[in-house]
Amino acid sequence: MSSTRAASSTPEGGSRPAVIGFDTATEDTAVCAARRGEVLYESQLGLSEKGSPLHTTALLEEVDRAATAAGGWEAIEAIAVGVGPGSFTGLRVGLSTARALGLSCEMPVRGVCTLDALGRGLGQVAGGASRLAVIDAKRGEAFAALYTANGERLWEPLVDSPSGLAERVGALGENPVGAGSGAVRFRDELASRGVEIPDDVDPVHRVAARHICALATSGQSDDESGPVAPIYLRPPDAQRWRERDTSQAGR
Repeated sequence: MSSTRAASSTPEGGSRPAVIGFDTATEDTAVCAARRGEVLYESQLGLSEKGSPLHTTALLEEVDRAATAAGGWEAIEAIAVGVGPGSFTGLRVGLSTARALGLSCEMPVRGVCTLDALGRGLGQVAGGASRLAVIDAKRGEAFAALYTANGERLWEPLVDSPSGLAERVGALGENPVGAGSGAVRFRDELASRGVEIPDDVDPVHRVAARHICALATSGQSDDESGPVAPIYLRPPDAQRWRERDTSQAGR
């Protein structure tokens, strides 16, 4: 299991409300508490020693630590959660946790696109280039979205094969900077079309919950007046299997 944590004591003026944000759309369990742009607590937990995500075992504990660092639940004004695209199981864990916390604490829940958070983190290395956020979607596919150098979304979240995504990039006429688990896995295909990808170990490839908090508080989140919905982009495996079995049975 890998983990990184950064925490600071509650600053002067700690009575001002804070936001807790987390994301479980990827293999990481990322949690943060932030107040007006200042990170009060942040953790980013990787896979367990057995190679499985820690979403179900560590998320609530990390959220509780984040709330404590912010001054307790009475100091929290909202919950922000990554809504994907990403792992079906991870998304279900994250969204169900966010909804339960929002209901029990009587506070709004704001959904943030996980690709948007990854794209925001790319601003640290992209300079004046456009940003390509890519998450490994498994099944030999990638989830992706493209952003301007200022972080404005150019491509809506999509799912495509590595070759299909590379063709899309090749048609841009520019060389974006790419990051994410998909950029690492499909480095060869994307680099062949001019995508600049940092080293595999660069932190920019992992979703940081501080960006979930920042996007939620900047208004770049789902409408909190309605239910926060996951971004799946494709049907779950179980549905595909049922459709396959039904099709085979009808032959």
